[in-house]
Amino acid sequence: MKRLLIILSIVILAGCSTAVPVQRHFPDVPEDMKQNCPEIKLIPPGTTKLSEAVEVISENYGSYNECRVKIDAWIEWYSTQQKIFDSVK
Repeated sequence: MKRLLIILSIVILAGCSTAVPVQRHFPDVPEDMKQNCPEIKLIPPGTTKLSEAVEVISENYGSYNECRVKIDAWIEWYSTQQKIFDSVK
């Protein structure tokens, strides 16, 4: 009985030491993160008031800067995560 337990233990331990190949893959960019920035607004033709033109221009600058900050931050985060992933072996 003692021999059987020793042999069984050796077989179990030998089976546990087998290396299983694991393929690592860094995830691709999610589709919702591939959205384009909004289109800029155009000044309506025939506008004679400077205040209306300035309002459209300031909206365009605001939406551009908001989109740029969001995209730049995400690109920096993704690049950092990819470097960390690649450095771990």
